[in-house]
Amino acid sequence: MTELSPQTRPQSQASPPILSPKGSGLGGRIRNWFLTGVIVAGPLAVTASIVWWFVDTVDTWVRHFLPSKLWPETYLALPLPGFGVIFVFLGLTLLGFLAANLAGRTLIRLGEAILARMPVVRSIYKSVKQIFETAFSQSGTSFRKVGLIEFPSKGSWSLVFITAPPGVALSEHLPQGEAHISVFLPCTPNPTTGFYFFLPAREVIELPLSPDAAAKLIMSCGVIQPDANAVVAAMATKHVHEAA
Repeated sequence: MTELSPQTRPQSQASPPILSPKGSGLGGRIRNWFLTGVIVAGPLAVTASIVWWFVDTVDTWVRHFLPSKLWPETYLALPLPGFGVIFVFLGLTLLGFLAANLAGRTLIRLGEAILARMPVVRSIYKSVKQIFETAFSQSGTSFRKVGLIEFPSKGSWSLVFITAPPGVALSEHLPQGEAHISVFLPCTPNPTTGFYFFLPAREVIELPLSPDAAAKLIMSCGVIQPDANAVVAAMATKHVHEAA
């Protein structure tokens, strides 16, 4: 896999002003003040709406499993948003603690043995479990590296996320003599859809770019470009992982 040389590091530049004045009159100033207010308040409003939707969804879901006497509204005059989130966090933490012990592992193996006897359920469970284990693995490298490939035609380049290497069953059917890696090419502006394929490692250029910066670049259709500090931080993180 080809890597970019880290010798030349990009220099950070001063951030430009939010808006440049285009009119010296009162109307131009009011326009600039209004647009500046939209730029400041817009991200805050969208972020608050998403957080509130998530908290409200979790709280509503938890209410279906708790008796009414355990609801905070039973003892408080005002509702307590976030109670469901705290309950889910504590429940998952307790479940992880029990799963790390011998008794918990025994119960999990027993439950998986029961699921393995269900024809349809076992396929769904195994697939979902493997996805979760890969996504939340601390030692895995899937989707933690960003690459550049020549696609869809010669001279055109696309960003990809480097995933896990092909397994033994797939490697046997790929061209022999060179290493292959699997990549995911997300679509713009919806990165949850795209193309997944195998390429020779020599055709993939690994970039000193974090997955978050690459996702922003893709979802914004190139409007949000990665700044120099993000590139340098990604390069430092990569060197730390390599040294470890």
